[in-house]
Amino acid sequence: MALVHTPAPEFGTTCPDFELPSTDGKTISLSHFKDGKPLLVLFMCNHCPYVKAILERLVELGNYFKSQGIHMVAISSNDVSRYPDDSFDKMRELASEMNFPFPYCYDEDQSVAKDFGAVCTPDFFGYDSDLKLVYRGRLDDNWKEPENVSNEELKTAMTEVLQGKEISFKQTPSMGCSLKWIEA
Repeated sequence: MALVHTPAPEFGTTCPDFELPSTDGKTISLSHFKDGKPLLVLFMCNHCPYVKAILERLVELGNYFKSQGIHMVAISSNDVSRYPDDSFDKMRELASEMNFPFPYCYDEDQSVAKDFGAVCTPDFFGYDSDLKLVYRGRLDDNWKEPENVSNEELKTAMTEVLQGKEISFKQTPSMGCSLKWIEA
């Protein structure tokens, strides 16, 4: 497992277009989120220990965002030939088991991950109501021990964005397992 941190973000860039199959049987595209509400795009996968450690918090966050009018979509882009736990069937199982309140999409050819510049799982991209990048940080200040979280950075940032405010704190890069790229 290679630990990777997200690179310095290019704030203000427009959310890349995408169209992907979701575990709920729908096709999800950027056009679903062009209604003037903020959007969080999360790159994750099933097998990553960093993602597993925060899964319950992601579901809680998804429910909170849904209640507040913030869109959230998760995307898995890993090479499933080398990481079968990240297959679309396994993604469906996880989404059902955890009752994801957000679409969980499959980026089979990894083109969407490349368009976003995603590097790890989890990798968070927060967009404002104009779908401009405003957040590229971590979930919170303690991925390993949820009981010791003192700063829910992603929740705070996206709530501020929803309120039309600028993010009020310095963003700390997310960290996790490297994306598992298809070997040529």
